[in-house]
Amino acid sequence: MASTNVIGLDIGTSAVRAVEVAFGKGGPRAGGTLQRVGEVALPPGAVRDGEVNEPAVVSDALRRLWAQAKFTSKDVVLGVGNQRVVVRDIELPWMPPAELKASLPYQVQELLPVASGDALLDFLPVDEVDGPRGRMVKGMLVAAQRDVVVGNVLAAEGAGLRPSMVDLNAFALVRALARGDLAERTVAFVDVGARITNVVVASAGTPRLVRLLAQGGQHVTDAVAAAMALPQPEAEGLKRDIGVGFSAPPEYAPAVEAITSSCRTLVEGIRNTLVYWSSQHRETPVEALVVTGGGAHLPGLGQYLSSSSRIPVMLGDAFAGLRVGKTIDRSTLTGAESLLALPVGLAHGVAA
Repeated sequence: MASTNVIGLDIGTSAVRAVEVAFGKGGPRAGGTLQRVGEVALPPGAVRDGEVNEPAVVSDALRRLWAQAKFTSKDVVLGVGNQRVVVRDIELPWMPPAELKASLPYQVQELLPVASGDALLDFLPVDEVDGPRGRMVKGMLVAAQRDVVVGNVLAAEGAGLRPSMVDLNAFALVRALARGDLAERTVAFVDVGARITNVVVASAGTPRLVRLLAQGGQHVTDAVAAAMALPQPEAEGLKRDIGVGFSAPPEYAPAVEAITSSCRTLVEGIRNTLVYWSSQHRETPVEALVVTGGGAHLPGLGQYLSSSSRIPVMLGDAFAGLRVGKTIDRSTLTGAESLLALPVGLAHGVAA
């Protein structure tokens, strides 16, 4: 049976990560086969706050990633998501999808912080309603400032890659993780990156609320480095040794306070998103939190988030709905289930 191979590429703050997934005739609904995975670390500053800051450095990392993982194509699906990407609930007059998308620059200008010509716009329909204004469609407006997207595209092209689509990271997260009963319930998916945390509430597998928080695991490391006057690598190791919510020897008290304070800011941002959802959708409360990303592996963070939100927390597994191809050494996937959620979801998007 003919298959289509799709490569999802996540350009993150600390690393570039990609996966290649083969989909059969049934597409993502029938499951896919994981064919290749890869990751190459980025030096500090190459990507800053979700934006490519040093294109040549990122392009070099991508070339090395392709050489190491031996991906079979240079066509990629890119993700985007930082504080310069606006995601808002809106209600628009019903039109055929193509007409609705074409009308976005004229209908949503007053909602944007920049001119519509300086943003790339998309719309995810969620529901249709009939009311005093006639037939309307409810959904989420996505507006990414053009230079943010162009920066990612140019870095990929600099490595000889061909971006075929750019998708919102938050939507990719849901595609990768909303499997089994998680696709039937109301669930919050939380990806804790180095500098950006994606929070998306999905109901029955459809994204309904998205928040992008300018807080992540690297902020915690920075706080430990400052408190203990340590270089970044040592601060990262100490952060993971101590965790959050645990005791430590007295000489590490400044590090404990730094971790606690930074994690409190992150958890409060996530909790505030959940409180907002609850206030607007009392009939469909969030039943579970699924966490992914490198920052989610901080010892104690899951327990802290669960006790703060009073919602069960589990670590996401992006490979749960995939078969593993013969080209992959299964031992290399251990621990990567939650780290590769974004590229897995990006691959699912273009194949849908």
